[in-house]
Amino acid sequence: MNQITVNGEPRRVDDTATLADLVAALGQPPAALATAVNGEFVPRSERAAVRLREGDAVFTFQPITGG
Repeated sequence: MNQITVNGEPRRVDDTATLADLVAALGQPPAALATAVNGEFVPRSERAAVRLREGDAVFTFQPITGG
């Protein structure tokens, strides 16, 4: 198990967990969230390739659109 933070809150995830796994576990529609790991934006299409590691800081937020 790895200890990470999600929006500032501690959370434990499996050693093999990806960002896509985490988003699914949060119970939010994946399209409704934007994600960043350690301050780096991660596009929806790349979440399955990002493995979460000990100490990672994940932030989820609703994307803002408009102009």
